[in-house]
Amino acid sequence: MIQIYVYRVKVWIFVLENARADGKWLNNEEPTRSATDPRDRNYKITWHSILFIAWSITYLIPLFKPNNSILSMKRNFFIILFFFFPGLLFANSKYWIYLKDKDAALSPAISALTMQNRQGLGMASFDTYDLPIMPAYEEAIRGQQVQILHRSKWLNAVSAHMSMEQVARIKALDFVEAVEPIDPGFFIASNRPVERAQMAPVMSQVQAEAFLKQKITAQNITIGVIDAGFYGADSSLSLQQVFGNNRILGIRDYVKPGRAGELLFSTAESFSDMHGTEVMAAISGINPKEQMQYGMATNASFYLARSDYSMREYRGEEDNWIAAMEWMDSLGVRLINTSLGYAKGFSDPKENYKPAEMDGKTSAITKAAQIASDKKGLLLIVSAGNEGDDKSWEVVSAPADAKGVLSIGATNSTLWNKIGYSSMGPESLPYIKPNVSCFSLYGTSLSAPVITGFAACLLQANPKLSNKELIEIIEKSAHLYPYGNNYVGYGVPQASRALALAKAPYLPSHAQLLVAKGRNMTVEVKSQDKLVALYRKKNKKDVISQQIGKVQDGKINLKRIGREKYTTIDLKDRVIEVQWD
Repeated sequence: MIQIYVYRVKVWIFVLENARADGKWLNNEEPTRSATDPRDRNYKITWHSILFIAWSITYLIPLFKPNNSILSMKRNFFIILFFFFPGLLFANSKYWIYLKDKDAALSPAISALTMQNRQGLGMASFDTYDLPIMPAYEEAIRGQQVQILHRSKWLNAVSAHMSMEQVARIKALDFVEAVEPIDPGFFIASNRPVERAQMAPVMSQVQAEAFLKQKITAQNITIGVIDAGFYGADSSLSLQQVFGNNRILGIRDYVKPGRAGELLFSTAESFSDMHGTEVMAAISGINPKEQMQYGMATNASFYLARSDYSMREYRGEEDNWIAAMEWMDSLGVRLINTSLGYAKGFSDPKENYKPAEMDGKTSAITKAAQIASDKKGLLLIVSAGNEGDDKSWEVVSAPADAKGVLSIGATNSTLWNKIGYSSMGPESLPYIKPNVSCFSLYGTSLSAPVITGFAACLLQANPKLSNKELIEIIEKSAHLYPYGNNYVGYGVPQASRALALAKAPYLPSHAQLLVAKGRNMTVEVKSQDKLVALYRKKNKKDVISQQIGKVQDGKINLKRIGREKYTTIDLKDRVIEVQWD
């Protein structure tokens, strides 16, 4: 019973934070912040916060006055309000306003470096996606008493908080294509405190020493990181080489746009504000005292952006994320890491995405990510998500479902099979997600930056590689290639092989295909390990079950199960694919 009340106290505290976050303290004292802060809503009272606090109090008082039937009745009253009068509980929602066209006479809103990068990759230096939003349209929207929060030139859209009445007025404007709700359900792909020593083993798993032998450290490579906060990054021992050499090129706070970005290093609102600091360490961290390496891109430079508001229980908003990505592209960044992803959580259940909509084409951030890949030459490296054990979700979160991004799952350290929490790729996708995986105890948010450092080193080795060539090399270097699956993708990338592929893209693979007759087969294997990972698949990519096989006298005995058509035997240094005839 005490545990239940402790939980309710925690919920109550969270709602108090929300009451503050929504823009008004309960005593009407205005928090100190910029006039353009996106949390300033078009309302005076946050009804859902007040009602939630009142409802929570009905659970706290019985600790001192038990068996109070009146309190029970009041509690039921609040529950009825929540479920049957949602209009009282939720204030203005945030929406995308999609526009019909652009003015081709306007100048592209990108830097000369961005144009130069694209020309070097054989792409057009700019296109209509780079043209800004038409100023006349913005003026007309503001004329409807709607405050624009963010602009996306790629989507040709602006975001804004609006009432239903405002939505109706905006929809009636002749230049408006559509008005759609923005989902706020971003979740950090890890929320466990990080023990840095536990990050180091992945370096040997991906063969980081192969880069070190060739003195490849991501020199002259710029990486963008979009995350929840970077508290303590400037004083972190593992990031001394980044800050000591002035390799932070720029930082923006899209949650509080009027605030200096540098304050993100010294101001914390919750413990998740350190999340981006841990991500940076996994990209480029090194402990000089203990001679311990956490990331591979130790000489990379960075642009940083905060898109997530930690006081909202790891929720963020997709317009912040898209604005941050477009900003980084406009500065010439070619490689971006994000360990935030959409899972679920819009206030109105009718506006929620569903797992089936992780289809590579539904969510706005997935659309923007695909534009970044196809039209802008950006390599986006994204955490797959931590919903693998959540039976109501299980699959990757947006934008990890986008075909053009490099989605990263997580493996166990010994067998290199999928760790339980790591999200799997939807069976409905015609392509493999996640693309690759590597070891992480702390969620896919710390496996993604490992591969970001890996990609940055490859880009130093061959700066002419395009984003799609980099993805292909990383996939081909992985230990299960070409027999990937929707659990771990093509497996764990190997740096020695990736470097070789960067020079000779047609290296032979260490893969073997066997055809089995009947329902039983004995496979000869050369492995020092007594236990190996098995993937039982219904087709070439979709796993029925992940199992552990025993090696006895250099052999594995297999028995076909159910609808199984393929079995992948993972030997780490090579892979055997059994096709059941």
